Formats: sequence, C-alpha cells, structure tokens
Amino acid sequence: MLSFEHKLRVEYHHTDQMGIVHHSNYIKFFEAARTEWLRAAGLTYAEMERRGVMMPIVDVQIKYRQPAYYDEMLSITTSVRELPMARMTFYYEVRGEDGRDVASGMTTLGFIDSVTRRPQRVPQWLMEVLERM
Repeated sequence: MLSFEHKLRVEYHHTDQMGIVHHSNYIKFFEAARTEWLRAAGLTYAEMERRGVMMPIVDVQIKYRQPAYYDEMLSITTSVRELPMARMTFYYEVRGEDGRDVASGMTTLGFIDSVTRRPQRVPQWLMEVLERM
C-alpha cells in the first residue's frame, strides 16, 4: 500500500527546556503525517466526515530511539500495510535531518458513524480508494 513521507520542522513549542522534542508531541506529528497520507491518497478527513465517517484513535504505540531537537527538520514516513476491516492501522518511522532513527510507532483508528457514534466497517467507497493505492 501507499507509503508517504511528510516533512515537519520542530518548533519551539514542541520542545522542553532542553530543546528536545517532548514525548507527547510525537502523537501530534503522527496525526499530521497521517492527515497528509490521506490527502496523498485522494482523501481528507473533512470529506470523510461529510460522508458520515469518523476515525477515532483506539491505540497508540511509540518507540523512542534518539532525541529530536528544536528547529530540526524531521521526516515522517507513514504507511498502511493491510486493508482495513473495522479498524485501520498506520505505521510511522521518524528520522532526523541527518537520517538517524528518532522514533517509530503506530496508531490504530476505528471507523464510526458520525451520527450514531457506533462502530462500523470500513465504507465501500473508502475501500475502493484504498484498493487503488
């Protein structure tokens, strides 16, 4: 399936007093990369929500390897390894501007109906988009 690379510059508010990216910001970095992955696939969260689908996160995992620093340009590669059923798992690799392995992780998102907020299977129209990738 599609793999997508998103570039992100570490801003001051992402860091702690030592100039190192605070661990909680990696989840935000994953979200930015996932949003751009979807855009590269021809989708946006806004369009999905207009079609009645929401995707809440149900699981997050992060492995921290080396620190990232203020003003550093990070490269976040996002991939999906299998077609979803009722959940979709995204995998992330974060690299520093020198190519070092900063972090890796995954997020699993469920599909819910935006009106009832009940779980649902992946909609057919979304499967068709994903199968073309």
